[in-house]
Amino acid sequence: MNCFVTGANGFLGSALCARLEARGDSVIQGARRLPGAPTRHRVQFDLSGPPLAANQLRDVACVFHLAGKAHALSETRQAEAEYFSINTDGTRKLLESCRAAGVRRFVFFSSVKAMGEGGAEAQDESAGCSPDTPYGASKREAERLVLEGEYVSEPVVLRLSMVYGPTRRGNLPRMIEAVARGRFPPLPETDNRRSMVHVEDVVEAALLAAQHPRAAGQTYIVTDGRGYSTRQIHDWICDALGKPRPGWALPLGALRLVARLGDGIGALRQRRFAFDSDALDKLIGPALYSSAKIERELGFRPQRDLRSALPEIVAYLGLK
Repeated sequence: MNCFVTGANGFLGSALCARLEARGDSVIQGARRLPGAPTRHRVQFDLSGPPLAANQLRDVACVFHLAGKAHALSETRQAEAEYFSINTDGTRKLLESCRAAGVRRFVFFSSVKAMGEGGAEAQDESAGCSPDTPYGASKREAERLVLEGEYVSEPVVLRLSMVYGPTRRGNLPRMIEAVARGRFPPLPETDNRRSMVHVEDVVEAALLAAQHPRAAGQTYIVTDGRGYSTRQIHDWICDALGKPRPGWALPLGALRLVARLGDGIGALRQRRFAFDSDALDKLIGPALYSSAKIERELGFRPQRDLRSALPEIVAYLGLK
């Protein structure tokens, strides 16, 4: 398979490229920053820059579109505009290049944030989409372009839950480092199950989306089939670090009081404080999603789980 991967230098992109090349596929890597001069198989690609020339996608059978502005806890007005400029308009420009080059299959890496914050009951693809962040809204608009814009004949959307694995970026590595340094106090067990997925399983889902005939025109949620509470994750991190699990937890009332103080500070600064009510909701609230559709239609079978993956992540971070 001849393919083009955007965001090829990122956590997900580099894992996908390695898997494709190991299979013997021909891969063109598109990245904003290149380790050296551009080559036939490594090109400069920036969603906020000029579009790709059609000849750069010549003979490409599938585009894997991973590049984009990632979700951040604190979203300013400037960041909101950037989300739409990069994630939505940038995707449109890429789709136009794909149409000019005759690319058939286009696998778009979206997020469950395009649906909105989940709840205690697992949401599937039939649930309505009400994104509550600029990031989620920009991804949802990009999904519409991919699926409804008629740019390519075989579009596929993958809505990823939180992705974990050996990386220093993201909330999980920050949590692990905070627990290691004693800066993340144990929260009460609220049974707030949240969906996640290992990077290796995301890669396998992407390969199925790129090749399975039934995937064309579909949207799939991707999770590892489990749900994890914040307290559970905290205790497993302690295990992976070789630290004793704490036998206490911060009272929920105290957490809510601090979060309200954060709300007030954010209102005064006109910019979100690091810990406010929304941040607390993400920590103690549920966000569960179902990947039954991709399992049923494409035969996706996640192989990894968070608990068994945490020791390798801790080792990657150099914390043990």
